[in-house]
Amino acid sequence: MKNELKNIIDEVLITEEDIKKRVSELAKTISEDYKGKKVLMLCILKGSVIFFSDLVRELDLDCTFDFMVVSSYGNSATTSGQVMILKDLSGSIEDVDVIIVEDILDTGTTLGYLKKILMARKPASLKICTFLDKPDRRTNDLTADYSGFVIPDKFVVGYGMDFAELYRNLPFIGVLSPSVYEK
Repeated sequence: MKNELKNIIDEVLITEEDIKKRVSELAKTISEDYKGKKVLMLCILKGSVIFFSDLVRELDLDCTFDFMVVSSYGNSATTSGQVMILKDLSGSIEDVDVIIVEDILDTGTTLGYLKKILMARKPASLKICTFLDKPDRRTNDLTADYSGFVIPDKFVVGYGMDFAELYRNLPFIGVLSPSVYEK
């Protein structure tokens, strides 16, 4: 870890090497589950963009991409509980197999809302692939169909995840020092 990060990151929770290995395993499982099908991979921006990019390059299946911007955090370390769709899908998903690719399943507020909205659009199937799963914070019974890592209730950044738009470019998952977000 670079010296300038030592006061920002308390610990490296998941290494770059472990991330690469797990993303490859997830892609293999998804490719097997959807063999012979065409799938719409739905990237939830901004947090999942790096995970999404790595995952789809590893897939061995026909897929198309779409993107949504959905937020319940803003610049806060905790969810506001209110979900806003800032950018919607580009087209219809009726009768389409859809996999939502998200960075983290935390309280489940955002993904629960998003799943309800998308199911009303009548996809052939709708599954959730999350990079990180934080079950200790879950406030509903939502579960991911594909999950990279289960993590403890710690504020994490890196590999696309941020605090106030910073630290997304870190190649690992790090626990953010409370001194950064308690200011």
